Amino acid sequence: MNLNWIYTGISWLLLNWHDLWSFVVPEHEVLGTHWSWVLGIVFLVITIRVVLFPLFIKQIKSQRAMQALQPKMKELQAKYKNDRETLQRKMVELYREEKANPLMGCLPLLLQAPVFLGLLHVLRRINPDNVYEPNQWLYGWDPDYWFSALNAHVFGAPIWGTFLTDSEQLEGTGSSPLTVKIVSALLVVVMIVTTFMTTRQMILKTGWNADPQQRMIQKLMLYGIPVMLLFSGAIFPIGVILYWVVNNAISLLQQMWVLRKYPPPKNVTENKAMPGKKAPKPGSKKHAEMLREKQERAKALAPKVGAKPVKNKKGGATRGASK
Repeated sequence: MNLNWIYTGISWLLLNWHDLWSFVVPEHEVLGTHWSWVLGIVFLVITIRVVLFPLFIKQIKSQRAMQALQPKMKELQAKYKNDRETLQRKMVELYREEKANPLMGCLPLLLQAPVFLGLLHVLRRINPDNVYEPNQWLYGWDPDYWFSALNAHVFGAPIWGTFLTDSEQLEGTGSSPLTVKIVSALLVVVMIVTTFMTTRQMILKTGWNADPQQRMIQKLMLYGIPVMLLFSGAIFPIGVILYWVVNNAISLLQQMWVLRKYPPPKNVTENKAMPGKKAPKPGSKKHAEMLREKQERAKALAPKVGAKPVKNKKGGATRGASK
C-alpha cells in the first residue's frame, strides 16, 4: 500500500508551520532549542486535533449511548451467561436497534495513527546516515529544509535522535549521547504518564463498560499502551515523542471540556471504581466509616419503638380504652 500521500501531507503541514514560525522566533538556538521546528510540531498537533474535534464529539456521544444501554446489556449477560454465541448475537441486535456503535469510541484514535506513523517515517528519514540528494527531495522537502531539520535541536538533543542513538551518529552535531538519552528518557516518561492520565480521565468519568469485551479493551488501553510505550519509546525520534506529549496534553484539555458538556447519563449503574480495587481493610478508617453508614441506614429503615399503630382504613382501631 502506497502511503506517500500521508507522508507528503504531514510534511506539508510541518514545513508550512515551520516557515510561519521562522518569521516569529529566531532561527538560531535559544535554550538549546530551535523553536521554529518545535513549534512546527506543536501546531501540527493542534491542526490535526482541530480537524478531528467533530469526530471526538461523536465519540463521546457514542459512549453516552453505550452507557444508556448498560441495564439492558446486563440483563442479556445474566440471561445468556452460559451461551456466549447467543449473547454476542443479542448484543449486536441491541446495538442495531438503539443505533449505538461501540467501535465509534476508537475511531479518533485510529485516525490519529496514520498521522503519528507518517511523522515517524518522515523524521526517521532525517539523520546523518541518509545524506544523499534524492532523499532530500522526498515528500515536498528540499535540501534547505532537510539540513535545517538535521541540525535542529530540542534542549541540546537532535530532533531526529533517539534513546539508542550512538556517538558515531552524533559526531559533528554538537550533542553528546548522554544529553540525547536524558532528553529522550524524560520525554518518554512524560509521554507514558500523560497517556495513562488521558485514558484514566475518560474511564473515571464514563465508567467501566459492562460488556466484557469492551471492558477488556478499556484495560488494554489503560495499562497495555503505557507498557508498550516504555519499550517502543527508545526507538522513537525526539520530535515524534514531542508530538505525542503535546497531543496528550491537548487531549486532556479537550476531554475536560467535553466531559463537562456531555456528562454521563443519570441512569448509569456501572461500577466506576478501578477493576480489582480491594475492599477496605477491617479496622481501617474507611472500613469503620463503611460500617457506620450501614448501621445508620439499617437504623433509618428499622421500625421505631413505641410508634403509634396505623389505623385500619375500613373499620379503624377501637376508639378509646376500657376504663
